[in-house]
Amino acid sequence: MCTRKSWVLVALIVVAETTAWSCQRATIPSAAPAQTAAAPASAPVPAPAPAAKPAGDPSRVVVQVTEDGFVPNKIPAQVGKPITLVITRKTDRTCAREILFKGQEGKTELPLGKEVEATYTPKASGEVAFGCAMGMMVGGKLDVK
Repeated sequence: MCTRKSWVLVALIVVAETTAWSCQRATIPSAAPAQTAAAPASAPVPAPAPAAKPAGDPSRVVVQVTEDGFVPNKIPAQVGKPITLVITRKTDRTCAREILFKGQEGKTELPLGKEVEATYTPKASGEVAFGCAMGMMVGGKLDVK
């Protein structure tokens, strides 16, 4: 016979699993919907366009948060030189409502549909992960040279 404590434990597990799933959705490829007869079977699927850097300033990179996560998800950077990500969250279907850089204190809120700047200064070469503040690191990497 199940006790009240057992039901509470089951409810907590379901909530935890649901929360983890909603954060991971941005990185798990979904099954493509079946094509209709109207769509040609051989139509190419366009690749997502890389974000353009604003003219004249290589230390600023335009980034969008979409259902695919952070786009672009690999960004070149230089040791000791600040890089500013100019981020616009385009969807509410991701846990990336904030951004943090691994190894840096603090996070930056990403309101839906508003451009926000997040600046980071790499201290060493290598890859630096950035992404959602839930610790799932749904995001990308700075490729620091």
